[in-house]
Amino acid sequence: MTPFAFMGAVEAGLIFGLVAIGVFLSFRVLDFPDLTVDGSFPLGAAVAAVGILSGLDPFLSTLLACLAGFLGGVVTAQLHLRLGILHLLASILVMLALYSINLRIMGRPNLPLLTSDTVFTGIETLPFSTLYTMPAVLALAVLALKLAVDWFLATEIGLALRAAGTNPRMAAAQGIDRARVLPLGLGLSNALVALAGALFAQAQGFADVTMGVGVIIIGLAAVIVGETILPARVIFYATLAAVIGSIAYRVAIAFALNLDAIGLRAQDLNLVTAGLVIAAIATSRLRRPGLLSFRTRKVARDA
Repeated sequence: MTPFAFMGAVEAGLIFGLVAIGVFLSFRVLDFPDLTVDGSFPLGAAVAAVGILSGLDPFLSTLLACLAGFLGGVVTAQLHLRLGILHLLASILVMLALYSINLRIMGRPNLPLLTSDTVFTGIETLPFSTLYTMPAVLALAVLALKLAVDWFLATEIGLALRAAGTNPRMAAAQGIDRARVLPLGLGLSNALVALAGALFAQAQGFADVTMGVGVIIIGLAAVIVGETILPARVIFYATLAAVIGSIAYRVAIAFALNLDAIGLRAQDLNLVTAGLVIAAIATSRLRRPGLLSFRTRKVARDA
């Protein structure tokens, strides 16, 4: 694998590390299977692209993308809480609706950003190769956001959110209203995913309405691979594992697709992804054969 392909995989892994943290928040912290991310990722890309092409500052456009993603997560939570729709179905409905909304926002399926200023424009003017400066700057940004999430989850509101996801009955007995913390948690999760979509669109030079297909699988794969590499019960290491898993996933995919001896091609991406996730789960089970699933442990504690 060439240095260009390797650093490109690291760069993509860092961006999707934000997706992994968002998926970790919804699936692990809140115990909420949220498929909204397949819609909020291109939503972030669409809002950022339209804002940039309309003449807004790229950083402001990226911030608006985060806000749009937050609202998408809140809508999913409200459909589940107010209308009693099953959490999985609620997230699927919002994901489907966001496909049309993203088309409405962009006005067409694809928007080019190659000639526009982005949040990465300043990096390109540095007297260093962007092959290394881009991943370095992204690493600092992702680390800062990871630490911000860790800090939030250690606050009183964050602890209430964690309690509502881990043991709802105990949380309710302590006066924690799940109807208040769930929208906040899902909003934060999808804001991170939308931020990743906005950064990915600006890094790649285009926003596309289909770029969110399979993002939930990538996020879950990153979380599972990360938990295999760095098993942890502490939030600091759990979010770190999600980012590490995202980078490892992207590097493994790039390595597999660039290894001529295997004969894999770009169309085999989903096959490689499935194989990698299965291998990560199998490795985790072999290392800890008595390990129960997250959901089983939760039910056992509630009982």
